[in-house]
Amino acid sequence: MNLVRAEVERLTARRFVQLMVLLLAVAFAVTTTTTLIGSHRPTAQEMSAAQEQAAQAVAVLEAEHTRCLRVRAGEIPITEDAGYVPADCAEVDPARMERLPVATDYLSSVFVFSHEARGLLYFLIAFLVLFGFLVGASYIGADLNSGGVVNLLLWRPGRVTVLGTKLGTLVGLVAALAVLASALYLGTFWVIGQTAGVPGPMDGQFWGGLGAIYGRGLVLVLLSTVLGFGIATLGRHTSAALGAVAAYAVVWEMGARLVLQILDVARADLLMLSNYLGAWLSGRLEFWDDRGCPPGSGVCDGGIYAITWGPALLVLLALTGAVTGSAFVAFRRRDLV
Repeated sequence: MNLVRAEVERLTARRFVQLMVLLLAVAFAVTTTTTLIGSHRPTAQEMSAAQEQAAQAVAVLEAEHTRCLRVRAGEIPITEDAGYVPADCAEVDPARMERLPVATDYLSSVFVFSHEARGLLYFLIAFLVLFGFLVGASYIGADLNSGGVVNLLLWRPGRVTVLGTKLGTLVGLVAALAVLASALYLGTFWVIGQTAGVPGPMDGQFWGGLGAIYGRGLVLVLLSTVLGFGIATLGRHTSAALGAVAAYAVVWEMGARLVLQILDVARADLLMLSNYLGAWLSGRLEFWDDRGCPPGSGVCDGGIYAITWGPALLVLLALTGAVTGSAFVAFRRRDLV
Protein backbone atom coordinates (compact mmCIF):
# COMPACT_ATOMS: atom_id res chain seq x y z
CA MET A 1 0.00 0.00 0.00
CA ASN A 2 1.19 3.53 -0.75
CA LEU A 3 2.52 5.26 2.38
CA VAL A 4 0.73 8.53 1.66
CA ARG A 5 -2.59 6.77 1.14
CA ALA A 6 -2.12 4.85 4.37
CA GLU A 7 -1.45 8.06 6.30
CA VAL A 8 -4.49 9.76 4.76
CA GLU A 9 -6.67 6.88 5.90
CA ARG A 10 -5.13 6.88 9.38
CA LEU A 11 -5.58 10.62 9.80
CA THR A 12 -9.17 10.80 8.53
CA ALA A 13 -10.15 7.81 10.67
CA ARG A 14 -9.02 9.41 13.91
CA ARG A 15 -11.95 10.20 16.20
CA PHE A 16 -10.36 13.41 17.41
CA VAL A 17 -10.10 14.73 13.86
CA GLN A 18 -13.72 13.82 13.22
CA LEU A 19 -14.74 15.53 16.46
CA MET A 20 -12.91 18.73 15.51
CA VAL A 21 -14.56 18.74 12.08
CA LEU A 22 -17.93 18.27 13.79
CA LEU A 23 -17.21 21.20 16.12
CA LEU A 24 -16.31 23.31 13.09
CA ALA A 25 -19.65 22.40 11.50
CA VAL A 26 -21.54 23.18 14.71
CA ALA A 27 -19.84 26.58 15.08
CA PHE A 28 -20.64 27.31 11.45
CA ALA A 29 -24.30 26.33 11.91
CA VAL A 30 -24.70 28.39 15.09
CA THR A 31 -23.12 31.48 13.52
CA THR A 32 -25.24 31.15 10.39
CA THR A 33 -28.48 30.64 12.34
CA THR A 34 -27.77 33.58 14.64
CA THR A 35 -27.06 35.83 11.66
CA LEU A 36 -30.27 34.80 9.89
CA ILE A 37 -32.38 35.39 13.00
CA GLY A 38 -30.88 38.83 13.64
CA SER A 39 -31.09 40.16 10.10
CA HIS A 40 -33.73 41.26 7.61
CA ARG A 41 -33.95 42.88 4.21
CA PRO A 42 -34.15 46.67 4.70
CA THR A 43 -37.27 48.40 3.46
CA ALA A 44 -37.22 51.34 1.09
CA GLN A 45 -37.93 53.68 4.00
CA GLU A 46 -34.99 52.27 6.00
CA MET A 47 -32.64 52.66 3.04
CA SER A 48 -33.82 56.22 2.42
CA ALA A 49 -33.29 57.18 6.08
CA ALA A 50 -29.85 55.54 6.11
CA GLN A 51 -28.82 57.38 2.93
CA GLU A 52 -29.94 60.67 4.48
CA GLN A 53 -27.90 60.01 7.63
CA ALA A 54 -24.84 59.14 5.57
CA ALA A 55 -25.20 62.33 3.55
CA GLN A 56 -25.48 64.35 6.76
CA ALA A 57 -22.34 62.69 8.17
CA VAL A 58 -20.39 63.53 5.01
CA ALA A 59 -21.66 67.11 5.16
CA VAL A 60 -20.42 67.42 8.76
CA LEU A 61 -16.97 66.19 7.72
CA GLU A 62 -16.85 68.67 4.87
CA ALA A 63 -17.93 71.50 7.20
CA GLU A 64 -15.16 70.58 9.68
CA HIS A 65 -12.59 70.66 6.90
CA THR A 66 -13.83 74.03 5.66
CA ARG A 67 -13.74 75.44 9.20
CA CYS A 68 -10.17 74.21 9.64
CA LEU A 69 -9.09 75.90 6.43
CA ARG A 70 -10.71 79.18 7.46
CA VAL A 71 -9.13 79.04 10.94
CA ARG A 72 -5.68 78.39 9.50
CA ALA A 73 -6.20 81.20 6.99
CA GLY A 74 -7.02 83.62 9.82
CA GLU A 75 -10.60 84.16 8.76
CA ILE A 76 -11.99 82.69 12.01
CA PRO A 77 -10.37 83.35 15.42
CA ILE A 78 -9.46 80.38 17.60
CA THR A 79 -11.44 80.37 20.84
CA GLU A 80 -11.40 78.06 23.83
CA ASP A 81 -14.62 76.36 22.74
CA ALA A 82 -13.54 76.07 19.12
CA GLY A 83 -12.64 72.40 19.52
CA TYR A 84 -9.71 70.61 18.01
CA VAL A 85 -8.16 72.27 14.99
CA PRO A 86 -5.29 70.26 13.46
CA ALA A 87 -2.14 71.97 12.27
CA ASP A 88 -2.59 70.30 8.89
CA CYS A 89 -6.16 70.40 7.65
CA ALA A 90 -5.45 67.41 5.43
CA GLU A 91 -6.05 65.31 8.55
CA VAL A 92 -9.78 66.12 8.35
CA ASP A 93 -10.10 66.30 4.57
CA PRO A 94 -12.92 63.92 3.52
CA ALA A 95 -11.28 63.45 0.13
CA ARG A 96 -8.24 61.87 1.80
CA MET A 97 -10.11 59.59 4.18
CA GLU A 98 -9.80 55.88 3.64
CA ARG A 99 -13.55 55.46 3.83
CA LEU A 100 -16.48 57.87 3.95
CA PRO A 101 -19.78 57.12 5.71
CA VAL A 102 -22.19 55.13 3.57
CA ALA A 103 -25.85 54.21 3.93
CA THR A 104 -25.13 50.68 5.17
CA ASP A 105 -23.39 52.16 8.23
CA TYR A 106 -26.78 53.34 9.50
CA LEU A 107 -28.89 50.24 9.00
CA SER A 108 -30.09 48.56 12.18
CA SER A 109 -30.56 44.77 12.54
CA VAL A 110 -29.39 44.24 8.98
CA PHE A 111 -26.51 41.93 8.05
CA VAL A 112 -24.09 43.81 5.79
CA PHE A 113 -21.66 41.37 4.22
CA SER A 114 -18.96 43.94 3.43
CA HIS A 115 -18.96 45.12 7.06
CA GLU A 116 -18.99 41.72 8.69
CA ALA A 117 -16.85 39.65 6.32
CA ARG A 118 -13.53 40.60 7.89
CA GLY A 119 -14.63 39.72 11.43
CA LEU A 120 -16.16 36.45 10.24
CA LEU A 121 -12.92 35.56 8.47
CA TYR A 122 -10.85 36.29 11.60
CA PHE A 123 -13.15 33.98 13.58
CA LEU A 124 -12.73 31.19 11.03
CA ILE A 125 -8.95 31.60 10.95
CA ALA A 126 -8.74 31.45 14.75
CA PHE A 127 -10.70 28.19 14.79
CA LEU A 128 -8.62 26.68 11.99
CA VAL A 129 -5.37 27.66 13.75
CA LEU A 130 -6.57 25.84 16.86
CA PHE A 131 -7.77 22.93 14.73
CA GLY A 132 -4.44 22.60 12.93
CA PHE A 133 -2.36 22.77 16.10
CA LEU A 134 -4.44 20.22 18.01
CA VAL A 135 -4.77 17.81 15.10
CA GLY A 136 -1.07 18.07 14.29
CA ALA A 137 -0.09 17.41 17.90
CA SER A 138 -2.53 14.53 18.45
CA TYR A 139 -1.75 12.89 15.10
CA ILE A 140 1.93 12.24 15.84
CA GLY A 141 1.63 12.28 19.63
CA ALA A 142 -0.82 9.39 19.74
CA ASP A 143 1.28 7.31 17.34
CA LEU A 144 4.45 7.86 19.35
CA ASN A 145 2.76 7.13 22.65
CA SER A 146 0.95 3.99 21.45
CA GLY A 147 3.81 2.52 19.46
CA GLY A 148 2.10 2.97 16.12
CA VAL A 149 5.19 4.60 14.64
CA VAL A 150 7.31 1.57 15.55
CA ASN A 151 4.87 -0.74 13.76
CA LEU A 152 4.90 1.54 10.74
CA LEU A 153 8.70 1.53 10.62
CA LEU A 154 8.67 -2.28 10.55
CA TRP A 155 6.63 -2.07 7.37
CA ARG A 156 8.40 0.93 5.81
CA PRO A 157 11.95 1.45 7.21
CA GLY A 158 13.31 4.98 7.03
CA ARG A 159 12.55 7.28 9.90
CA VAL A 160 12.91 10.57 8.05
CA THR A 161 10.77 9.31 5.18
CA VAL A 162 8.01 8.14 7.50
CA LEU A 163 7.99 11.31 9.59
CA GLY A 164 8.17 13.52 6.51
CA THR A 165 5.27 11.66 4.90
CA LYS A 166 3.22 12.06 8.05
CA LEU A 167 3.91 15.79 8.15
CA GLY A 168 3.26 16.28 4.43
CA THR A 169 -0.02 14.37 4.60
CA LEU A 170 -1.11 16.34 7.64
CA VAL A 171 -0.32 19.72 6.04
CA GLY A 172 -2.03 18.75 2.79
CA LEU A 173 -5.27 17.62 4.44
CA VAL A 174 -5.41 20.63 6.77
CA ALA A 175 -4.83 22.97 3.83
CA ALA A 176 -7.58 21.28 1.82
CA LEU A 177 -10.01 21.46 4.74
CA ALA A 178 -9.14 25.13 5.36
CA VAL A 179 -9.75 26.09 1.73
CA LEU A 180 -13.01 24.13 1.58
CA ALA A 181 -14.27 25.49 4.91
CA SER A 182 -13.39 29.07 3.95
CA ALA A 183 -15.18 28.86 0.60
CA LEU A 184 -18.29 27.34 2.20
CA TYR A 185 -18.21 29.72 5.17
CA LEU A 186 -17.78 33.00 3.30
CA GLY A 187 -19.97 31.82 0.43
CA THR A 188 -22.84 31.13 2.81
CA PHE A 189 -22.61 34.56 4.40
CA TRP A 190 -22.36 36.18 0.97
CA VAL A 191 -25.68 34.49 0.09
CA ILE A 192 -27.16 35.71 3.39
CA GLY A 193 -26.08 39.24 2.49
CA GLN A 194 -27.81 38.89 -0.89
CA THR A 195 -31.05 37.40 0.44
CA ALA A 196 -31.53 38.31 4.12
CA GLY A 197 -29.44 41.49 4.39
CA VAL A 198 -27.49 43.71 2.02
CA PRO A 199 -24.17 43.01 0.26
CA GLY A 200 -22.69 46.44 1.04
CA PRO A 201 -19.93 48.11 -0.97
CA MET A 202 -17.70 45.38 -2.43
CA ASP A 203 -15.15 47.02 -4.68
CA GLY A 204 -11.68 45.84 -5.65
CA GLN A 205 -10.18 47.29 -2.49
CA PHE A 206 -12.59 45.29 -0.33
CA TRP A 207 -11.85 41.98 -2.06
CA GLY A 208 -8.14 42.71 -2.15
CA GLY A 209 -8.03 43.37 1.59
CA LEU A 210 -10.12 40.29 2.35
CA GLY A 211 -7.95 38.16 0.11
CA ALA A 212 -4.78 39.39 1.84
CA ILE A 213 -6.18 38.49 5.26
CA TYR A 214 -7.25 35.08 3.98
CA GLY A 215 -3.85 34.35 2.46
CA ARG A 216 -2.00 35.32 5.63
CA GLY A 217 -4.51 33.38 7.71
CA LEU A 218 -4.02 30.23 5.65
CA VAL A 219 -0.24 30.47 6.12
CA LEU A 220 -0.78 30.87 9.86
CA VAL A 221 -3.02 27.79 9.95
CA LEU A 222 -0.35 25.68 8.24
CA LEU A 223 2.42 27.03 10.48
CA SER A 224 0.42 26.23 13.61
CA THR A 225 -0.20 22.72 12.26
CA VAL A 226 3.51 22.12 11.67
CA LEU A 227 4.38 23.64 15.06
CA GLY A 228 1.96 21.36 16.92
CA PHE A 229 3.37 18.37 15.05
CA GLY A 230 6.95 19.37 15.86
CA ILE A 231 6.43 20.02 19.57
CA ALA A 232 4.53 16.75 20.03
CA THR A 233 7.30 14.87 18.20
CA LEU A 234 9.90 16.34 20.54
CA GLY A 235 7.80 15.58 23.62
CA ARG A 236 6.60 12.19 22.30
CA HIS A 237 3.08 12.99 23.46
CA THR A 238 0.12 15.21 22.55
CA SER A 239 0.13 16.76 26.00
CA ALA A 240 3.69 18.00 25.40
CA ALA A 241 2.41 20.43 22.76
CA LEU A 242 -0.48 21.60 24.95
CA GLY A 243 1.81 21.99 27.94
CA ALA A 244 4.39 23.93 25.96
CA VAL A 245 1.80 26.43 24.74
CA ALA A 246 0.25 26.80 28.20
CA ALA A 247 3.66 27.26 29.83
CA TYR A 248 4.69 29.88 27.29
CA ALA A 249 1.43 31.80 27.68
CA VAL A 250 1.59 31.85 31.49
CA VAL A 251 5.34 32.26 32.02
CA TRP A 252 6.22 34.62 29.20
CA GLU A 253 3.16 36.31 27.73
CA MET A 254 1.70 37.01 31.17
CA GLY A 255 4.49 36.74 33.74
CA ALA A 256 7.42 38.12 31.78
CA ARG A 257 5.27 40.87 30.28
CA LEU A 258 4.37 42.04 33.78
CA VAL A 259 8.01 41.95 34.90
CA LEU A 260 9.15 43.87 31.82
CA GLN A 261 6.54 46.52 32.51
CA ILE A 262 7.68 46.84 36.12
CA LEU A 263 11.30 47.15 34.99
CA ASP A 264 10.22 49.65 32.32
CA VAL A 265 12.07 47.80 29.55
CA ALA A 266 12.08 49.71 26.27
CA ARG A 267 9.96 48.25 23.46
CA ALA A 268 9.11 45.10 25.37
CA ASP A 269 6.34 44.36 22.87
CA LEU A 270 9.00 43.23 20.40
CA LEU A 271 9.72 40.26 22.68
CA MET A 272 6.18 38.83 22.60
CA LEU A 273 5.28 36.20 20.04
CA SER A 274 1.59 37.11 20.20
CA ASN A 275 2.41 40.53 18.74
CA TYR A 276 4.11 38.94 15.76
CA LEU A 277 1.08 36.72 15.24
CA GLY A 278 -1.17 39.78 15.27
CA ALA A 279 1.15 41.75 12.99
CA TRP A 280 1.28 38.94 10.46
CA LEU A 281 -2.48 38.47 10.40
CA SER A 282 -3.39 42.18 10.30
CA GLY A 283 -0.41 43.32 8.26
CA ARG A 284 0.83 45.84 10.82
CA LEU A 285 0.67 46.52 14.58
CA GLU A 286 1.69 49.83 16.13
CA PHE A 287 2.98 50.35 19.67
CA TRP A 288 3.96 53.33 21.80
CA ASP A 289 7.29 53.93 23.53
CA ASP A 290 7.35 57.17 25.55
CA ARG A 291 11.16 57.21 25.41
CA GLY A 292 10.85 58.63 21.93
CA CYS A 293 9.42 61.83 23.37
CA PRO A 294 11.55 63.81 25.85
CA PRO A 295 9.81 65.45 28.84
CA GLY A 296 8.11 68.71 28.00
CA SER A 297 8.09 68.04 24.26
CA GLY A 298 4.32 68.42 24.03
CA VAL A 299 2.52 66.55 21.26
CA CYS A 300 4.90 63.93 19.95
CA ASP A 301 4.60 60.88 17.74
CA GLY A 302 8.26 59.92 17.93
CA GLY A 303 7.46 57.09 20.33
CA ILE A 304 5.44 55.11 17.80
CA TYR A 305 7.01 51.94 16.46
CA ALA A 306 5.49 49.08 14.51
CA ILE A 307 5.78 45.41 13.65
CA THR A 308 4.95 44.74 10.01
CA TRP A 309 4.05 41.50 8.28
CA GLY A 310 7.55 40.94 6.84
CA PRO A 311 9.52 40.69 10.10
CA ALA A 312 6.56 38.89 11.69
CA LEU A 313 6.67 36.20 9.01
CA LEU A 314 10.42 35.76 9.46
CA VAL A 315 9.98 35.23 13.21
CA LEU A 316 7.17 32.71 12.70
CA LEU A 317 9.10 30.83 10.03
CA ALA A 318 12.25 30.77 12.17
CA LEU A 319 10.38 29.42 15.19
CA THR A 320 8.51 26.78 13.19
CA GLY A 321 11.63 25.78 11.29
CA ALA A 322 13.72 25.45 14.45
CA VAL A 323 11.11 23.30 16.21
CA THR A 324 10.46 21.11 13.17
CA GLY A 325 14.16 20.66 12.41
CA SER A 326 14.85 19.68 16.00
CA ALA A 327 11.95 17.23 15.88
CA PHE A 328 13.34 15.46 12.81
CA VAL A 329 16.82 15.27 14.33
CA ALA A 330 15.49 13.88 17.61
CA PHE A 331 13.20 11.40 15.84
CA ARG A 332 16.04 10.09 13.74
CA ARG A 333 18.44 9.52 16.64
CA ARG A 334 16.48 8.48 19.70
CA ASP A 335 15.06 5.17 20.85
CA LEU A 336 11.36 4.92 20.01
CA VAL A 337 10.56 1.96 22.24
